[in-house]
Amino acid sequence: MPDAPEDHLSGFVIAVDGPSGSGKSSVSKQVARVLGYGFLDTGAMYRALTWWCLDQGVDLADQDAVIDAAERFPLAIGTDPDSPTVTVGGTDVAAAIREPRISTNVSAVATVLPVREILRVLQRRLINEAAGATGGVVAEGRDITTVVAPEAPVRILLTASEEARLARRSKELHGAADADAVAATRSQVVDRDKADSAVSEFTVAADGVTTIDTSHLDFEGSVEAVLRAVRAARA
Repeated sequence: MPDAPEDHLSGFVIAVDGPSGSGKSSVSKQVARVLGYGFLDTGAMYRALTWWCLDQGVDLADQDAVIDAAERFPLAIGTDPDSPTVTVGGTDVAAAIREPRISTNVSAVATVLPVREILRVLQRRLINEAAGATGGVVAEGRDITTVVAPEAPVRILLTASEEARLARRSKELHGAADADAVAATRSQVVDRDKADSAVSEFTVAADGVTTIDTSHLDFEGSVEAVLRAVRAARA
């Protein structure tokens, strides 16, 4: 029996893993812009599924119910880095999936292994579609380099110190990085990473994965570090 199309990646795939606040989403999006590639935020897919479960009244403690929701998940996600749309059942949820209630509950969905497999298949199909349209794609998430696209020609673990990650996410969510803002953000960064690490390794680079520490890099420096890794792989 021939392999399904999603069993083989097409185009030039840049896979980026990393913990919360490492800069992987914003950096990956800019790298895609510079290269003229598609962009896939797989974390947004888990957030959108969490939104769908809550919208449908699914008990997140009932794993079978969450799996059932994942199997009928009406997701449409754009891969244009300038317009990364996310809709579920025709509803634009791009803003809603960034709300605290989603951040608080997403690990209950993302740590269900059959759900991860359902989304892995979808992610590979989306990677192929985006790469087919533009010649390449930057896909970012938590297990892209090891599970979703382990054969990607460029695999990067984007990381940063806990202090740097908390400061970045605090500025993003609260517009400040003072003690109160950091404290309010901690559960969304540290606690979620701890929960997700039970099913996904995104703190230590696997063999062949390039680690880029952005703790002391600004945004432009982080983007350039990834582009250097791309140029090195092509060379």
